[in-house]
Amino acid sequence: MAGKTRGGDRDENVTVSFGARFARSEQFKTVFREGMALVEAAATYLDGEGRREARKLRPPHSLAYATESMRLTTRLMQLASWLLIRRAVSEGELTPEQAIEEQRKIKLPPAGGDQPNRDLSQLPVRLRELIEQSVKLQERVIRLDQMFDAKVLPAGEEIDNPLKSQMSRLRAAFGPQE
Repeated sequence: MAGKTRGGDRDENVTVSFGARFARSEQFKTVFREGMALVEAAATYLDGEGRREARKLRPPHSLAYATESMRLTTRLMQLASWLLIRRAVSEGELTPEQAIEEQRKIKLPPAGGDQPNRDLSQLPVRLRELIEQSVKLQERVIRLDQMFDAKVLPAGEEIDNPLKSQMSRLRAAFGPQE
């Protein structure tokens, strides 16, 4: 995508960072608010009603509760850290270089890589809801994280796409035979 220069002429060599624009957008602010509200809701639940519900569980469900509540807490802390770092960059509190250094400490899993690995049906309904909401938020953040560093290229240029080259090879190997 081309950008405008100071004089109003089009500059075909300008790249635009999706991340820089998105971090200042209303959509990011919405994701940020939703993420922080989820962190607060989970903390309130785990410190109150969740604690009472956990006492009623018997093994192995009590172990599953402890494991999944720890995973929930860890997931939400990673997401909150990511959101706070991105907001700090957009507000000028951190440079992009400082943000990169800070984000190395955050371990976001690959998309779809942090799904609960057990049957959660015996856990309290509210804990299951919080887990589901946190996994959905995590998937959004992972997609955003992948886009944040993407650049929009000048017209006519393409990013190297490994899938495209593989598809070309497949067409060459299995395409119509003459």
